[in-house]
Amino acid sequence: MPAPIVTLIVPGRDIEAYAPAAIASLQAQTATRWRAILVDDGSLDATGDIFRDAASADTRFAVLEHTEPRGLGAARNAALDRVDTEYLGFLDGDDELTPTALERLTGTLSSTGSDFVAGSYVRLRPNEDGSYSPGRVQPWTAAATDPQRLGTTIHDHPAASANVVAWSKVSRTGFWGDERFPEDVAYEDQIVAQRMYTRAHAFDVIPDVVVHWRLRAEGTSITQTKSQLPVLRDYLAALRGGIRILQRAGAHAAVTARLDLILAMDMAPLQEIAAVHPDPAYAAEVQAFLDELRALPEFRDARPDPDLAAALSW
Repeated sequence: MPAPIVTLIVPGRDIEAYAPAAIASLQAQTATRWRAILVDDGSLDATGDIFRDAASADTRFAVLEHTEPRGLGAARNAALDRVDTEYLGFLDGDDELTPTALERLTGTLSSTGSDFVAGSYVRLRPNEDGSYSPGRVQPWTAAATDPQRLGTTIHDHPAASANVVAWSKVSRTGFWGDERFPEDVAYEDQIVAQRMYTRAHAFDVIPDVVVHWRLRAEGTSITQTKSQLPVLRDYLAALRGGIRILQRAGAHAAVTARLDLILAMDMAPLQEIAAVHPDPAYAAEVQAFLDELRALPEFRDARPDPDLAAALSW
C-alpha cells in the first residue's frame, strides 16, 4: 500500500456507541493514503476495545491509550507528537467524515500550497428511533466556506473566523510547529483556530461538507452542557481569547464578524439560562462578558442578524 500522506488524530472517551461509525467513515474514504491515531482518553466503557480491534484489523490505525482521562486538548497533543505525514487533520471519535472529505481536503492543499484548508460541516441530529440524520449547512458555516476561496487570508476573508472547529480542517504538518491545544479546558480548538488564521501565509476554504458533527441524543457533548458554570467559563474564555488574537493581528473585520455571530447566536441562549440558573454567578459571568463586548472598538460596526439564531435548530 502506498505510504500515507495524511494523519487523522481521533480522540474519544466513553464513546462506544459512536466510535464504530467514526472508524467506518475513515475506511470509506475515497482517498486511501491516510493513517489514524486513535486516542482512548481513559474510557470506562468499550471505547478502548473498539479502537484496539480497529488497529488489529487495519494497519492504518494506531492506538494511543491514557489510563486516566486527560481531556480533549491533551489527547490531541499527545498524538501530535507522533505525526510524520505531510498533512494533518482531526476527527472527534463521535463524529463522521463524509466519503470524499480527505480527497477534497488533501487534493486542495496539494494544488494550492496553502498552509491549511477548511471545509464545511453539518450537525448530525438524533431521530426518535435512535438513528441520526445530517442537517443543513448553517449560514455562518456557509459564509466561512462558500464560495471556494484558494490562497486567501483572514484580512481578505474575515468570515472564515466563524469556522473554529479543529475537525473541519487539514493542515500541512510543518505549519503546526510547536502549536498545541490548551489543556484542562473545554472549547480548546477556538483559540487554536484563530491562531491558525492569523499565522497562515495563505489558507483555502471549500464549500464541501467534510464532517457530520454529532449532537448526542443523551446531551453529553461539551457543546450541550453550557448550563454548567465551569463549561460557561471555558466557553467565554475561548471567545475572549479568539477575539484578542484577531485584534493583535489587526484583523478588525474578523473581530466584527465574530461579534456579529456571538451577539446573534450566543448571547440570547446564555441569557435565557442565566435568568433561571440557581447560581447568581452564572448571570454575572454572562453580563460581564456582554459588557466587555460592548466596550470593544469593533462593536460599533457590529450588525448581528436576528434571524441567525433560528438556524441553530437546523
